[in-house]
Amino acid sequence: MENNRNFFITIALSVLILTLWQVFYMNPRVEAQREAAKIEQQRVEEQKKAADAANPGAATPAPSTATPGTATPGAIPTAPGGDVVTAASRDQALAASKRVKIDTPSLEGSINLTGARLDDLKLKHYTETVDKNSPEISLLNPQALPTGYFAEIGFVGNDKTGAVPGAETVWSVDGNPTLTPSTPVTLTYTNDKGLTFKRTFSVDANYMFTVSDTVQNSGSSAVSLFNYGRVTRYDKPAVASTYVLHEGLIGVTGTEGLAEYKYSKIESDKQITPGKSTDGWLGITDKYWAVTLVPTEKQPFQPRYAYFEDGRHRYQSDFLTDPINVEAGQSATVETEIFAGAKEVAKINAYEADRHIRQFNLLIDWGWFYFITKPMFWLIDTLYKFFGNFGLAILATTVIVKAIFFPLANKSYASMANMKKMQPKMLEIREKYADDKMKQQQAMMELYKTEKINPLAGCWPVALQIPVFFSLYKVLYITIEMRHAPFFGWIQDLAAPDPTSIFNLFGLVPITLPHMLMIGVWPLIMGVTMFLQMRMNPTPPDPTQAAIFTWMPVIFTFMMAGFPAGLVIYWAWNNTLSILQQGVIMKRQGAKIELWDNLLALFRKKPSPAE
Repeated sequence: MENNRNFFITIALSVLILTLWQVFYMNPRVEAQREAAKIEQQRVEEQKKAADAANPGAATPAPSTATPGTATPGAIPTAPGGDVVTAASRDQALAASKRVKIDTPSLEGSINLTGARLDDLKLKHYTETVDKNSPEISLLNPQALPTGYFAEIGFVGNDKTGAVPGAETVWSVDGNPTLTPSTPVTLTYTNDKGLTFKRTFSVDANYMFTVSDTVQNSGSSAVSLFNYGRVTRYDKPAVASTYVLHEGLIGVTGTEGLAEYKYSKIESDKQITPGKSTDGWLGITDKYWAVTLVPTEKQPFQPRYAYFEDGRHRYQSDFLTDPINVEAGQSATVETEIFAGAKEVAKINAYEADRHIRQFNLLIDWGWFYFITKPMFWLIDTLYKFFGNFGLAILATTVIVKAIFFPLANKSYASMANMKKMQPKMLEIREKYADDKMKQQQAMMELYKTEKINPLAGCWPVALQIPVFFSLYKVLYITIEMRHAPFFGWIQDLAAPDPTSIFNLFGLVPITLPHMLMIGVWPLIMGVTMFLQMRMNPTPPDPTQAAIFTWMPVIFTFMMAGFPAGLVIYWAWNNTLSILQQGVIMKRQGAKIELWDNLLALFRKKPSPAE
């Protein structure tokens, strides 16, 4: 029974890991390659079309005579002069319009005075690769670029209001020209109907902007207008999202609560309009970054998630408030917060608590098993603050988890040790009742009862690893704190696979290997520890089971090589602790440790049939 149990455990675990490998790694990788090729092809086509349409010698078009505010938030904005998708560089796109500089400890960029739009934002603390000299992450980009991505606040008016601020409105700077945490920036715009709009941008030291709009009515009659906000994106991540993580349109509004729409979903549905809300937030999220709008006035607004194909394809999360009435000689103020930055756990939680943003923590995709994943991250993050290294924090977390489950594991290993001591009696029962399986099972159950052995005890150490494995994988995959987090030596990113490979002598041979041959040092260490752990038990008498036990560490080594290095380090360390724990318990119980005999048996010459 013990051999059968071990056999089924091995098969189940193999299927589980193979499924994980296929769903979370291979499928996304293949899809990512296809998606990247598709995006590149779309960009080339768009650039070709724009280049054919553009005439460098033509005069600058006159600004549109249409009232900017009368368009809905879904309309394609066209800045004065016309945007050209083939802007030669980001700098040229930025130079096409007047701007207000943004400079904070975490961000740098500018506000486009045309539309008072946030469309230029870089993250100072994050680079594109582990190389500290690589370019900073560009979160927001001008509309003219293929990677256009921006946040915009505006108004929708009518004949009585005249032209209200929208995508084409050119604002004037009133006073300070640089936005910092200590110096807000004020913009003004006055239309032909006596309405003066005063917009104040402020920003904290991290990633939250506050946009305060005051509408002063100097006319002779009351007016009614609507406030809108939108996050618009023209491209999508080159690496396709996986089932373990949401990337795309997201929000928490109304009674519906959390809404998540992947790019493929919104492309299919075109527009999704939940019920009205008086609180919450909405925007677009990537794996590590996000841009969201937070209406703060508790005024009813209509959220919407949309995909537009007219002109340039784009994705958009937006809201439109109920009418805002401004009496003659009076003023009204509306405020919107814009989060644009890295999804750092501590900062996201602080924004939720301090600014009372409903369920803002859901911006980080903790998954269905958040009750395991979030405590796992908290433990690793707390230990990181003590050790100063996330790799050491993972090792310490493994020890703590082992300690928490020690009583159960101790009982399981003790039961397994007792079962090993009962092997002669079990063999005797099998031989005695070889022709009567029913009596054989009854005798076995009686033996288990007499000796107080739990035949399923050996399943618990394996079963306990599964939720820990999943939660650690999730933490490594989704949290930005793990991005580019170094360990020691060649591991400079715990969230990426081990970059070394035994097949190019760990970098000594300058050749590029297929991904499946990237078997690094840590996967090898993991495979060795798994091999030793399995050899702690007697070799199964059945040849098929014995072969499976022999080749399982090799199979796992190849499969785990593509997983984050932090996860492989955890698995290797966990195996090592399990070997030590099982050895101590077996010795204490007086059971024989099969490790050395099994290792020696590998090198013994097997007798030939003639002998």
